[in-house]
Amino acid sequence: MSATQAEHFPGESATYRAARDKLLEAEVDLRQRIADVTAMRQALPLGGALKEDYVFVEDAFGGDRETRFSELFDDDKDCLVVYSLMYGPNDSAACPACTSLVDGLNATAAQVRQRINFAVVGRAPIDTLRTYAQDRGWRNIRLLSSSNNTYNTDYKAQHGDDDQMPMLNVFRKTDGGIFHTYGTELLYAPTMPGTHPRHVDMLWPMWNMLDMTPVGRGDWFPNVRTGGAA
Repeated sequence: MSATQAEHFPGESATYRAARDKLLEAEVDLRQRIADVTAMRQALPLGGALKEDYVFVEDAFGGDRETRFSELFDDDKDCLVVYSLMYGPNDSAACPACTSLVDGLNATAAQVRQRINFAVVGRAPIDTLRTYAQDRGWRNIRLLSSSNNTYNTDYKAQHGDDDQMPMLNVFRKTDGGIFHTYGTELLYAPTMPGTHPRHVDMLWPMWNMLDMTPVGRGDWFPNVRTGGAA
């Protein structure tokens, strides 16, 4: 594939431009591959019907209410994304990686909900989740506790009694019921040596920005303590 050469930047060498043009061809190829994989994902047939209409406990303006899974769908939107926050009932805090991701999702949730439904589910009690969300400033996240149901286990977000997993699942509501359409099974696929599963990295601006720099990701991870310096 031949990529269109970019305009030269000030002071660049011929060696740099040759290497950059080669990279540009790879980036064009990657863009097409991402589009192809996206099309495959969107063309998936419906998966299994929702196992049950789970009852969650929801943080609703500082109070609690029971919310059924079916109630997570707005009348005008038939798609629902559910991210499972790794925060079990015996944990002192949520997973730092999940926290970093949800920090970013909180900033885009209002726009995302113009197109689809979106919720974050944790296994910890709702009071614990609420306090954590308030400390993080998560004002745009629809937050629910699955402490009283089996959603986490059923949809691969928990192993055993309390081994939480950062699974993202997508569901679709049809005239025939609610169906599972996609799960980030890359979480469970073999990984490249020394890397994480990267199953939700395309939702995670931080990593995508670092990937564009010479320093890259390295072994670094942000300090996500409330008020802590990165």
